[in-house]
Amino acid sequence: MQDVIIECCANSISSALTAIKAGVDRIELCKNLENGGETPDYSDIIKLRELTKIPIHILILPKANQFIYSENELEKINQDINFCKKNNIDGVVIGALENNTVDRFQMKKIIKTAKPMKVTFHRAFDTLNEIENNLHAIIKLGCNYLLTSGQKGNVDLGKENIEKIIQLADNNIKIIAGGGVNIDNIELLYKLGVREFHLSGTLYNNSHLETNYEIIRNVVKKLKSINNQKLY
Repeated sequence: MQDVIIECCANSISSALTAIKAGVDRIELCKNLENGGETPDYSDIIKLRELTKIPIHILILPKANQFIYSENELEKINQDINFCKKNNIDGVVIGALENNTVDRFQMKKIIKTAKPMKVTFHRAFDTLNEIENNLHAIIKLGCNYLLTSGQKGNVDLGKENIEKIIQLADNNIKIIAGGGVNIDNIELLYKLGVREFHLSGTLYNNSHLETNYEIIRNVVKKLKSINNQKLY
């Protein structure tokens, strides 16, 4: 039986530590989450690595919600990836697009730089309007994970596509459901075949998104209960 993996998208060191205390299995560290998320500061990457042994993945995104990169931006992306590698980070979260499809040329460069770290293709995938060819491209490139809401605004709207993606992936890549994951929809997502879940569990704190312990803890407990019951 595959264990469930719960990944917290943490907007700060304090959010990451809250999520770890609540029992998550992995952290995706970013900053500026309230606007879509960007590459975190180097100082935070170093600090979090010093504070925990659980897997850390780093969002590599120079500008929030922008997935088409100039040569200068690609150079900065590779610089950030090399920094993560040198500081014992477990994985990076990235996505490059061109002409409404996966930018295979840029992704090959990015993945070459990133290995042997794990590579997640992030929700840039969800801005596209075609599933099968782009999914197969991501698999062929050698990405380890795909983070997706099913090419819809959230997992509730994209649940049918998430099921389709899992079937098409055929265990050649791990599918992480993200975008509106919460305690009310995790059982349905589990029934669809999702085993890796991505959420921030955030509430606004002085106009800044911070992970809430109870939100994360309740999701952790429910998912592990579902998984242990072996109902589906």
